[in-house]
This record gives sequence, C-alpha cells and structure tokens, in this order.
Amino acid sequence: MPVWVDINSALIGFLVSRMLPVPLTPQEIIVVQTTAVATGTMPLAAGFVGILPALTLLSEERDGTPPIHLTWLSAVGWSCGVAFFGVFLSPPIRKQVIIEEQLTFPSGTATAQLISVLHKLPPPDTSVRHRIGYTQIDSEDGAAHSHGPSTIEPDVIEDELENEERETVEHDGWRILSWSFSASGLLTLFAYFFPVTFTIPLFGNYLAKEWLWYFTPSLSYVGQGIIMGFPTTVSMNLGMFVGWAILSPLSKYSGWAPGPVGDMTTGARGWILWTSLGIMCADSFVSLLPVLFDYIVELFSRGKESSQIDNAEMSHHETESEDRLVPVSWVIGGLVSSIVIGTILVWAVFGHDGIKPWATVLGFVLGGMLSIFGVRALGETDLNPVSGLGKISQLVFAWVQPGNIVANIIAGGVTEAGAQQAGDLMQDLKTGHLLHASPRSQFYGQLLGSSVSILVTTTAFTLYNQAYTIPGPSFPAPTAYVWLSLARLLRDGKLPENSAAFMIVFSLFFGTLSTIKTIAGRKRHWISQWIPSGVAFAIGFLNTPSFSIARLIGGVLEYIYRTRIAKDKSDIGLIVVASGFVLGEGVVSIISLVLQISGVGALSCWGCGHGLCGSCPSAS
Repeated sequence: MPVWVDINSALIGFLVSRMLPVPLTPQEIIVVQTTAVATGTMPLAAGFVGILPALTLLSEERDGTPPIHLTWLSAVGWSCGVAFFGVFLSPPIRKQVIIEEQLTFPSGTATAQLISVLHKLPPPDTSVRHRIGYTQIDSEDGAAHSHGPSTIEPDVIEDELENEERETVEHDGWRILSWSFSASGLLTLFAYFFPVTFTIPLFGNYLAKEWLWYFTPSLSYVGQGIIMGFPTTVSMNLGMFVGWAILSPLSKYSGWAPGPVGDMTTGARGWILWTSLGIMCADSFVSLLPVLFDYIVELFSRGKESSQIDNAEMSHHETESEDRLVPVSWVIGGLVSSIVIGTILVWAVFGHDGIKPWATVLGFVLGGMLSIFGVRALGETDLNPVSGLGKISQLVFAWVQPGNIVANIIAGGVTEAGAQQAGDLMQDLKTGHLLHASPRSQFYGQLLGSSVSILVTTTAFTLYNQAYTIPGPSFPAPTAYVWLSLARLLRDGKLPENSAAFMIVFSLFFGTLSTIKTIAGRKRHWISQWIPSGVAFAIGFLNTPSFSIARLIGGVLEYIYRTRIAKDKSDIGLIVVASGFVLGEGVVSIISLVLQISGVGALSCWGCGHGLCGSCPSAS
C-alpha cells in the first residue's frame, strides 16, 4: 500500500469531521484512518492486481491448465480466505517491533505528526518529522553551510511551522482539495470521451504504436509523483529510459524478442521483464539481509541475557492497559481460525488439482514468518518488500509442489497477502501508539475494513472485468506477468534468448548498489538518499513510459515547491493538492466504469490512429 494512503485517510477524515456537530478526536481519526487503510489494502493483499489477472493468462497448451476466471462468488470466497490472517498477525508483531524495538515506521510517524498539528496537540515523542527523502539532506546541508549562529530558537520555528500548516488545512483545506479534485475529475471525464487525451503520441504515431512511447497526462499520476517524491520518481524514469529506450530496441533488433514490442511472450516487453525481475529480487534480498542479521543477533543476545532479566520487567514497555489491548486468546483463536477457514475456502475455489490443502497451510505459515522480516524492513526504511517476499514463496513452492503453476501462484499469493496486510496495518498501529489510540479499537477497525472490502473490492473487480480486458490497454496489470513468468521459469528453467546474461549483470549491479545504499543509509550519509532505488528502477521497466513520465512531473513539482517556494519545508498544502488529484480521478473513474458498462462510448476517436485508445474500436 502506498505510504500516501495513511496521510490521505487522516487528512480527509479530519476535513470531514470538521463538518460534524462534534468533531472527531485525534484517537477517533486514527480509528477512521485504520479502517480506511484496511479497506484499501484488500486489492493488493488479495492479489486483484497481480495474482488473479495472472491466472487469467494461463494457457492450456503451454501450462496444462486453461485460464482461470473467478466468478463474483468465487472471488468473494478467495478474498475471505486471505482477508483476516494479517489482521490477527498484527497484534503480536506490534508488541515486538513497536513496543519492544521501537522501530520508526516513518509514514506512521509522519501521519501522527500531521494529526497532532491539525488538532493543536504537542508533537508526539519522536524526532522524525519529514518524509524520507532529500528534505533531511537539505537540513543537514543547511546546518553544514550556515554562517554564524542562528538568532531564532528551533522550538519557535517548529511552532510557527505547525501553526502555518494548521491554518492552511483549516482555512484553505476544502478549497484546495475541491479545485484539485475537480480539475482531476474533469480531465478524467474529458479523457473518457476523447481518449487521445491520455494517449498523446509524444514522438509521433509510429513510436507510440510500435514502441509504446506515448504520454498520459493523468493528474492522479502527477499527484502520486508529488507524494512519492523526487528521488523515487527519478529512479523510476531512469529505469524507464534504460528499459524502453535502450534494452527494448536492442532486444528487438538483435532478434531476441522478434514479436510486437508490447507482447509479453515474444516481444521486447516480455524480454525486459526478466531483467526487471532480477533487479527486484536482488534489491529486496539485499535490503532484507541486514534486517535478518539484526534479528538473529538480537535473538542470540536475548538468549544470553534472559537469565538476568525479569520477564515481568520486559512487559513494562507496554504503555496500554490490558482492557485496551487485543487479548492473546483472540489472536491465537483468530490465527487458527483464519488458517483453517482460509485453507477450506482456497480449496473450494480452486479445487484439489489447483493446490493441495497442506500447501495452503504452509503458505500461511510461510507468510507469517516472512511478515516479520517485511515489517522490520518497513519499520526501518518505509519500504515493505512484499514483492521480494512473494518471489521467495514462489521459490519455496517450486520445490514443495513442483510443476504446478497454479499452485505456485496461489501459494505465493497466500504468503504475500499476510505480509502485505501486516505491513500496511503496522503503520497505523505506530500512529496509534504515538497518539495513544486504543489498539483494540484499531483492531476492530481493521476487522471492519477488511470485511467491507471483501464485497467492495470483489464487486469492483467484477465490474471492471466486464467493462475492460484485464490485463489490457487500459489496465495492463504488469505484476500479473511477473507472477506468471517466474512460475513458468521455475517449472521450465527456460529464459528468453540472452535475457539471462542481462538479468545476471543488472542483478549484480543493483545488488551492489543496494548494499552501498543500505550501508550509507544506516550511517545516515547524505548520499544514500540519491542512490537509485532498485525496486523503483525495476518498476520503470515493468510499466510503459506513460506510467513514469507523469509521475516525474509530480516529483519535479514537489522538488521545486520544497526547494524554491516553501522555504520553511511545510508541505501540507502540496499534500492536499496531491490528495485531490488522486481522489478526483479515482471517483470519476467509477462514473467512467458505469458509462462503459452502459454502452456509452467515446465521442471522438480523433488522434487514435496509433491504436492505443482503450475505448476506441481501433484499440481492439
């Protein structure tokens, strides 16, 4: 789940609560935020953007299994099977990483700071204020190059900044949100009736049609780029340039990928996918190593000191009373029930030939183990390496149930679901811990959000599948190809021609780069913020250029705003604008979906000669 979801949920909850006769308290806002995040986690945790589309790409000739298209009821059963394991996993992990280890969880901490500012509370007891990025570098550089002592007390500066942020939201929040929401929504609706708006051929129709070089000026993409930040968007676009401007033509003209460029089987897009997969695995593996090392060292140290430390004293780190915590009996009962019920539901949906029940149980157990590493990485770096954890599970199941592609994908999805949920919910629990919200109330919110999301997500997915082809031009779902391609590789052991060499070279390079970035980050060296992220670089490979270019515009706007306009580093106004951009397109896309299902098409297909306009006949 993107980190901006926590901040957006808290911000929108605050603005809406201002309209109520009695505004919500900070703790109630946190419960609202937690419920919203739990609801929004389901599309990712249940694999609606990866696992399920991958199953529709199966080929009976190649895979021995026909494509699997779940009905609405089957999708509900699958969602119920994986919806609650991560929720019941959260309380014990919270005690370990938030209470005992006191990990930072930057996004959760930033959300707590925002809620404190909006409610005129003292800042939470933490030194983290800004999002991870170059803002920390700016402050360090400023300290290093300042001339003479400052005459302004730091507390005064911080108080002025908080007052400015609060006034921005209270006085201008709705106005800023309204116009950014309206602008994004109107552009999205205009693009539905005139599809060329979101498929502008930057360098002519030939490069757009044959090489997929077109531009989507989506304000939602721009808003996401604003919140992602300049360093991440630059990493994505570096990957996009290397993948689509260098490796794609190289593989095509060398005869390694002779099919159409966009074909995931014989084309350049499928060829560069393997390099992207190698980069993601190498970067995720390296980022997990220090977490695993620290965990082993800590366990060893605790073992040696256990005889000297009173167990009762260990529990005194907990700041909440028992009546506000989730009882251990609930956790144990919930975990056992979710595994048993989940295994039965997965078997009912996919059958005995799809995946053995014992393999599903193993998937849940493996998901619980890997969740610990993923959450620790998230707590330290603000990145949840669920993609890498999913690949680890696929490797395990290639050995456990060899030759069964369906089982490999499903078991990997079960494992990833737990890690995804636990990580996303842990950010909210960190926010609640800093502002003294009841963990039990947040737990209720997580259960409620996950339950509601089963019906909402499944219904939305079914409607979108009726209106669009997924994966397809409008919704490419690139991660679906990653899941299926790795499952096929682990079964067949065959890669496209010469892709192995590039996969190895790029994996070694980014493994080394990630090692340097990790070491520099732990030493808080300024250069760590500017070393390209391997995962972001790989995403630039996976998606067409249109996906990355608009986000770079957002990243550049954010950089200019922070360094040239908002000298005080206050970015709350920019966050509100970005939130409006994302929400506007999201809401109006539902209207577009209704129009598509109702048979209302584009008003004009002018400019769609490249065949990339999803709602025009030429795109089919």
